[in-house]
Order: sequence, then C-alpha cells, then structure tokens
Amino acid sequence: MHIDFLVEEASAEAALQNLLPRMLGPDATFSISPHEGKADLLAKLPKRLRGYRKWIPKHYFIVVLVDADADDCHELKTRLELIAREAGFPTPATASGRHFRVLNRLAIEELEAWFLGDIAAVRSAYPRTPPTLARRAAFRDPDHIAGGTWQALQRVLQRAGYYPTGIPKVEAARAIATHMMPERNRSKSFQVFRRGLAELLAQGEEASR
Repeated sequence: MHIDFLVEEASAEAALQNLLPRMLGPDATFSISPHEGKADLLAKLPKRLRGYRKWIPKHYFIVVLVDADADDCHELKTRLELIAREAGFPTPATASGRHFRVLNRLAIEELEAWFLGDIAAVRSAYPRTPPTLARRAAFRDPDHIAGGTWQALQRVLQRAGYYPTGIPKVEAARAIATHMMPERNRSKSFQVFRRGLAELLAQGEEASR
C-alpha cells in the first residue's frame, strides 16, 4: 500500500520523514507533499483531491494533516471532511461500512505539541533541556500549553542555551522526531493520528488481498 501525506509546511515533512518508517512498518510506502502554510494547503486541497479521483488505485490512501492553531477544531475538521466528501472520498466518519480513502487529522494546537509530548526525545536531541521538564504542570497536557506550543518549545530550548535568535523549525523538527517513540507520546492529538494510521494500515492489508 502507499500513503500520500499532505502537510502544511517543510517542518511537518521533516518530522514525518523520521517518524513514519517506525509507524508504518515495511509493508507501506509513503510520500509527503508540503505546502506553503495551512491557507495554501486548504486552498489547493479540493482540486488536488478531485485530481486523485481520476487515477487513484485501491491500494493508495491519502492523509491530510494540518495544525489547528487558534481555529475551532470542530469547524476545521468539518471543513476537511466536507472537502473530502465533495471530492468523492469516504473518510472514517463517512465510510458507512466501506473502506475510507482519506484520513483527516489535526495537530492541536501545532505540530510542536507532538514534540513536547515526548520530552525524552527533546532531551535526546537537546541534552541541556532540564530533566524535570516532563513533570512540570505546564507541560503535562502538551495539546493545551498556554501561550502556544511553538513559543513554548522555543522558550525551553533558548533557556537551555540553544538557538538564541530563534528556532530553525525544520532543523528542530528533524532533530526531535529522530528520537521520538510514538507509543509514549503524551499528546492526545498525536495518539489520534497514530490510531488513524493503524486503521489505515489494516485497510491497506485488506485491499491487497
């Protein structure tokens, strides 16, 4: 089976390039298509999905991953589901007993929440990060860190002596994702993403029979 991941930007691509081989295993191939931010992805998504309909084989699946940011999560997910439905693709919410072909997932509120969901990976990439970080109340629920997860990660790394002029997002994403262990991640949105991929893999196995 093959999965095409549509993501907002290059930092998500860098993270997934390191994470997906561990999450998908040897029986699935993947490609990642980054965009110039969420607005660009959402603007191009309807046409892109309609294009897939013209040629997509039964063993090919699509995952759309966007940051929730400050958007209402329910409204954003509804928008993604509507785009998929209008393009003729079933999703887990609309499959009604059929196999779904498109999986829509949100990083809440940003991809950096997934990094902060695995403090051990952050510390492996950046050893001067405090060992007590995971026990701090502010980081117990990485999907709801006050003030934004990107800003929180930048503060953590800068206080540890890294990147005084600002985080290079692609470099940091690649460095942290290299050490991430999906099963231990405390981000709820990451675990929803992980479970969705497991369901997709199961469907791919059935489609290949």
